[in-house]
Amino acid sequence: MLAVVSAGLLLCGIDLTVLHAAVPSMSRELRPSSTELLWIIDVYSLTLAALLVTCGTLGDRIGRKRMVVTGFTLFGLASAAAGLSESTPQLIAARMLLGAGAAMIMASTVAIIRVVFTDARERAVAIGVWTAAHSVGATIGPLVGGLVTERWGWGAAFLINVPVALVILVVGFLVIPESRTPRPRTWDLAGVALSATGLTVVVFALKRGGEHAGPDLLAALAAVTGAALLYAFVRRQRRSAEPLLDLSLFADRRFVTATLCVVGCFGSYVALLFFLTQWLQQVGGFAPVAAGLALIPLAAANAVGATTAPRVSARWGNRWSLTGALVLFAGAMALMALVGDTGAYPLLVAPLVAAGYGAGIVMTLGADSIMSAADPDRSGEAAAIQETSFELGAGLGVAVLGTLLTASYRLTMPDTPGLSGTDRDALTESFSSAEELAGRLEPPEAGRLLGAARAAYDHGFTTVAVCTSAALAATAALAAALLRPRPAAR
Repeated sequence: MLAVVSAGLLLCGIDLTVLHAAVPSMSRELRPSSTELLWIIDVYSLTLAALLVTCGTLGDRIGRKRMVVTGFTLFGLASAAAGLSESTPQLIAARMLLGAGAAMIMASTVAIIRVVFTDARERAVAIGVWTAAHSVGATIGPLVGGLVTERWGWGAAFLINVPVALVILVVGFLVIPESRTPRPRTWDLAGVALSATGLTVVVFALKRGGEHAGPDLLAALAAVTGAALLYAFVRRQRRSAEPLLDLSLFADRRFVTATLCVVGCFGSYVALLFFLTQWLQQVGGFAPVAAGLALIPLAAANAVGATTAPRVSARWGNRWSLTGALVLFAGAMALMALVGDTGAYPLLVAPLVAAGYGAGIVMTLGADSIMSAADPDRSGEAAAIQETSFELGAGLGVAVLGTLLTASYRLTMPDTPGLSGTDRDALTESFSSAEELAGRLEPPEAGRLLGAARAAYDHGFTTVAVCTSAALAATAALAAALLRPRPAAR
């Protein structure tokens, strides 16, 4: 049973990042704008984060096995729709449905583990395997995407999910036991709508702001509206007898700090996977498979960090282990910004190893700190927030840092004389648009234009690396200051 649910989480993790290596190929065919590209990438994790808690509540009510079966069915159908997409809106909609299916799978499988494994030690091991499967999937996603894209095209990155999901669906139907809560909580549909809509509108405001060099009225209105919706969600949860999200847990500074560490670290890690694969392909000229293989040092170090985290914690404690790992990750990002040259890939290996190892420790110990900060009788609510924090971090990391890269690319791209207004706008829209425009020019002009586009994208990646380093360093300072252990009871 554990193998089946872990295989499902591996699949969900792969889909979080599988498109990263396929983006250049997909962009040449569908021609999304830079903002649409970010929606394609992060709508999956944002939908997953928004629906994770409510899918858990719904599974308690209608049956967790039924929810898992429904989730895999939706996941398979949405994968087919994504792989066969012929337009950007169609792909975004399919990715959203993929996120909904993944939310059903993740929320229900972790609840099933808690029901099946009644021994505390066995349950801890099972949840550790379940969590590791998702992390491994997210880490190998770019490599899987690169392999299938280079051989069969970008659509295959999604179509490979269909037979795998079908096998897991059949085996899961046979081996997963049905369970439900005798007295489930009320399903707060209004709370779900407020949180999902508010989060979406805030992310839209971020991306809209990145499209324009100056102030934008629509972005400002969206930001205010999104903030108001999220505020209404918080007020509703505080007043509810059966809240969708138990906000009282956030009264504990250790719980809040650990959650911020997970959101910041996993968001930075997933964003690094995304931007590094684009940087290597678009600036360095790497093939999709080569870009995926270039991430192996990062992935291997991440696995080592996750497995050695308990020993590090036993030696230094969670507080200083988390602080040190965040500093290591921050330093690695700063070194990547200093290297700033895909042609010098060997110089990137050491920062990649440091980033992966530090992130592996933070993800493991951050999740443990979230659980240990909550009282044992509230472990279910803490686990729901822990799972949501990973997915929210992934979505926000790509959204925020992607918006920053887009703005930097747009501002750095020099004006090219002789282009029409439409072509000039397309040139500053995205790197794929610059490639398309260069294909219509004579070789000397095309070479100069592509060189300028590569320099602008390289500058954007460097800007993202510097800002990520600063954010991780600030998070490390928070961890050092606020993750103090509780005073011993007298």
